[in-house]
Amino acid sequence: MNDFQEIADRVRIEALRGEFTDAAMMRDRDRLAALFTLDGALRMPDGAIELIGRDEIRTGGERLQSQWDFFVQNSHPGMIRIDGDAATGRTYMHEVARLLDGRSGLNYAVYHDTYRRTPEGWRFTERVYEIRYADSTPLAGSAPGRDARTDESGGAAGAGTADPSATGAAGAFAAPLPARADDFAAPASAERLERAVTALRANGFAAELLDDAAAARARVKELIPAGAGVFTGASETLRLSGIEADIETGDRYRALRSRVLAMDRATESDRIRRLVATPDVLLASVAAVTETGSLVIASASGSQLPASAGGAARAIWVVGAQKLVPDLDTALRRVERHALPLETVRAQAVYGRPSAVNRLLVLNAEPQPGRGTVLLLREAVGF
Repeated sequence: MNDFQEIADRVRIEALRGEFTDAAMMRDRDRLAALFTLDGALRMPDGAIELIGRDEIRTGGERLQSQWDFFVQNSHPGMIRIDGDAATGRTYMHEVARLLDGRSGLNYAVYHDTYRRTPEGWRFTERVYEIRYADSTPLAGSAPGRDARTDESGGAAGAGTADPSATGAAGAFAAPLPARADDFAAPASAERLERAVTALRANGFAAELLDDAAAARARVKELIPAGAGVFTGASETLRLSGIEADIETGDRYRALRSRVLAMDRATESDRIRRLVATPDVLLASVAAVTETGSLVIASASGSQLPASAGGAARAIWVVGAQKLVPDLDTALRRVERHALPLETVRAQAVYGRPSAVNRLLVLNAEPQPGRGTVLLLREAVGF
């Protein structure tokens, strides 16, 4: 390789690394995913994160970026070694972030990179994120035009409440920040999750403990027969996991949500009410699940509560590990202090108004054993 070719390759690889930082800062997940080869990998061992392929990188990025209040990533050039159409390198990172649940911090880290020349140009085949220093001291500043957030936000969850995981900075991809009392974003331990599954089964629910959102996505496809009328409750868990898209696209199921949204509320309100209240299958999430085997569902409109309470012939709830709480008192505290502030941010962006807990449903047991299935995950997903 001549000197001019190597210089050009170095410039293009450095531009690739800069593009990654810009895409992360701008929350442009499609662009960020396109910077990797089709089989590219983004790994963060400190946070037990491994995303393989563009789809996982895009979805994982959205899931993690949804937690930010603000995020600033500074990347500093490291070495590049080129060997024909392959290369290796390192990028040094300094990041500052605050999550929507109030936690904040800064860190210094290194990306260990491998690159490949493709018809699209140089692309990452792997980025491995290694944290060298992390500081979770609360940040005193705030994004311009906003008041600094505090750890004790009041409020309550709205309809379709979901559940973000406890990952920190790192380009939306960092190691978990230290837990605090009532840390409603931190995944529960394996022992607590297993205890909850046992309690749910004792209360008549069909409960399963699955590794992650991908496993839940596959299991949902097994549980719902083709041709079923499925109503999906508004849920970040379902959206971020790809489960919502599986139901709403294609012709495998009769997707009721998209059908209802297309109906005229002034002339077809009764029909809408019946479709939402009595589907073949309700697919949703919950605001909290207790270790004693109860489900807590919060809603602003109450539209999806009849199906959860018994109107649906079958109900499936996909629940992230961070939603597990010891008891009902803690569940209600999670609804008010954690879920509502996050759901209000979403509701303001989508509907132009804040959310509220106008309806609250507690399912202590399932009178029809097997009607309700809880897919409890070992990872945090959604709100």
